[in-house]
Amino acid sequence: MPRARVVLVHGLRTSATMWRRQLAALARHDIDAVAIDLPSHGTRSGEPFTLDDAMRVIGEAVPEREAHASSTPTLLVGLSLGGYLSIEFASRHPGRIDGLVAASCGTRPRGVGLEGYRRIAALIARLPDHGRGLNELTARMFLPPDGVADVLAGGVALHAMAPVLGSIGGLDIEAALARIDVPVWLVNGRLDHFRIEERRMLRAAPRARLVIVPGATHLVSLVRPEEFTAVVLGAVAELEWEQVRRLRRRARSDTSA
Repeated sequence: MPRARVVLVHGLRTSATMWRRQLAALARHDIDAVAIDLPSHGTRSGEPFTLDDAMRVIGEAVPEREAHASSTPTLLVGLSLGGYLSIEFASRHPGRIDGLVAASCGTRPRGVGLEGYRRIAALIARLPDHGRGLNELTARMFLPPDGVADVLAGGVALHAMAPVLGSIGGLDIEAALARIDVPVWLVNGRLDHFRIEERRMLRAAPRARLVIVPGATHLVSLVRPEEFTAVVLGAVAELEWEQVRRLRRRARSDTSA
């Protein structure tokens, strides 16, 4: 029996391949880890992106509570877009997961910031290659070689920008965090430009803590893969201990009855 089930949700324009180093590391620690492709990304590139379809795809990877042993915790991990969607999934489906790692989503996707991002994306889409060259150049400038290879291996979903940004603009991430009753790790790179509301996010979630990774930018799992994996492993260990305590309480309750 694996120690835990970990479901990894990628960011905008990337795919499941961005998690290749985490998948390898978690497997060495006897953890059942799976990285999914969201609609319009990776192996699902031909599927239209909608919020409901994204929730469905995440739900297909997260075991139903009765489908796995009570001693095997489930941890949902998302970065950037994947972080926002993982927060929304956890809030919509109480009881489906035991913990959540939401990385690089320390700003609410709304208002002037989101509108500015949408306008920039629209301008980039008008380039002859729709921004593919610019995306690859940016990746090579800001990511280590292994990170570049992991990002590009699954393709770059440039066509997903408009529908994704249109969909997440309707999310109330602060309210969603307030509804989550499991441990939440908010993970941000020290140099991440999306950190500006991280304290607000921290206050919104009843059981959250904030983890800052030194030297990391927005794509924290790719820039500092070992440190990010350590955060995930620490979350798994904490959930394991929580499961042990829960089983002990149940055993004492059964004995006293």
